Amino acid sequence: MGTEQGKALLKETFDSVAGAFDCEALRFFRESAEHLGASLELRGDEHVLDVATGTGHAALSIARSLPQGQVTGVDFSPGMLDQARKKAAALDMRNVVFLERDMQALGFAADYFDAALCAFGVFFAGDMDAQLSHITSAVKPGGQVAISEFQENIFYPLANLMFGRLAAYGVKQRLYDWKRIATEKECKRLFEQAGLENIRVDKRNMGYYLGSAEEWWDVIWNAGFRRLVDQLAPGDLERFKREHLREVNSLKTKDGIWLEVGVLFTVGTKP
Repeated sequence: MGTEQGKALLKETFDSVAGAFDCEALRFFRESAEHLGASLELRGDEHVLDVATGTGHAALSIARSLPQGQVTGVDFSPGMLDQARKKAAALDMRNVVFLERDMQALGFAADYFDAALCAFGVFFAGDMDAQLSHITSAVKPGGQVAISEFQENIFYPLANLMFGRLAAYGVKQRLYDWKRIATEKECKRLFEQAGLENIRVDKRNMGYYLGSAEEWWDVIWNAGFRRLVDQLAPGDLERFKREHLREVNSLKTKDGIWLEVGVLFTVGTKP
């Protein structure tokens, strides 16, 4: 997300998927956000920053545990923020606010928040070291910073089948930035570079069985992979979908189709 053009394309993608981002096939976002929030050691009266909040999974989860505190969720996608605000209103949560902000230019004073977190967002910045340092600068000394990132084998083998099939249509797999921090070692290095201490990394598999190949298409179409398949012409898109879902469906067992979702949760303290 380093260039303005890249930001615009990413923003357009998330605005387009916002309405379906909370679909059941993508429930690992909700479940991992709850675990990320729980990794922070909170008293209940803190002001917490949620960077790249999306539809507010982490912000809303944390807000429940802050009866005397507040959560500020920021995102650059109006569509995602609209969904977050609707969910907060439906839950009558009044201790959470959602603001449209670029995570690379948060605009908050230094040492403003008691803690900060970012779920699957740091890797969108071209300079991840600078991004985490920027988030850390908004946290008070003694406060915690937490992020979640994908492990290297995310969605295996379904994503591998998708990449192979797309290659046959001339759509090349780009080197996904999340792979740069997809290991415990790299997450620790990232936090050390930001000057954080008492760093711990928790590896968890947040995977589950999908009921059908169509649910895997929900994962593709309603999240980041949408940018890849959108490169196909309409006719090719329909043909690709039929072919790909046929091969995915061949992996179905009596339990369903396994969705591998390895996640790294990293937490550190600002000295």
